[in-house]
Amino acid sequence: MRYPPSHKVATRRRIVEAASEAFREQGVAETGVDDVMRRAGLTHGGFYAHFHDKGELVAEACAAAFDGAVPNLARIAAQPTPARRARMLIDSYLSMHHRDHRGSGCVVVSVGADVSKLRGAARSGYAQGFERHLERLAAALRLSDDPAENRERVTQLMSSLVGALLFARAFDDGGRSAALLAAMRRRLRAEYGDAAPPANASAGAASHAQPRAFLPSPASPAVA
Repeated sequence: MRYPPSHKVATRRRIVEAASEAFREQGVAETGVDDVMRRAGLTHGGFYAHFHDKGELVAEACAAAFDGAVPNLARIAAQPTPARRARMLIDSYLSMHHRDHRGSGCVVVSVGADVSKLRGAARSGYAQGFERHLERLAAALRLSDDPAENRERVTQLMSSLVGALLFARAFDDGGRSAALLAAMRRRLRAEYGDAAPPANASAGAASHAQPRAFLPSPASPAVA
């Protein structure tokens, strides 16, 4: 049976969406092509009609996950002040919902550990998507009128958010995990609650030991 071109496009999209969810739930290394195709309701043999190899799928699935954050970033960007934009991101990113829903959550948290082991199209595709995502974050949050300072502050905030979420997911004790999220929400709200930092804020901020890593995010409300 001959299918119209739109059928192949729709099938490829199903595979990408299934892979994006699976990679975020389980990680790239732990997710095989068989698992992705099963989630998409397809057979393993059909994979190679759409993708050259798993690396190509990883690149496209990660790009889709980064692009999925755009509506959330638009909601953040619509807030009237830097403090309100930062708080919306902080509260949604460090929420229990985000902690517990990996498959629709931040691709940086879930795939970040695999990035150093990726090669070829997977590595370059992830890197390009990540850079594009950081640019979108900087444009949405607008934490400073100076572009270089804005980029630095956004990167610092995202690093802290991703590190805090990683720590929270590492605890077996749900109470300790929730307490960590609450504490980091309070600290980051206090740090980013002002529209602009004082002139010597960069030096002072460096003295605070905060989790380091990087970001994007889920289909839950307002997460970047």
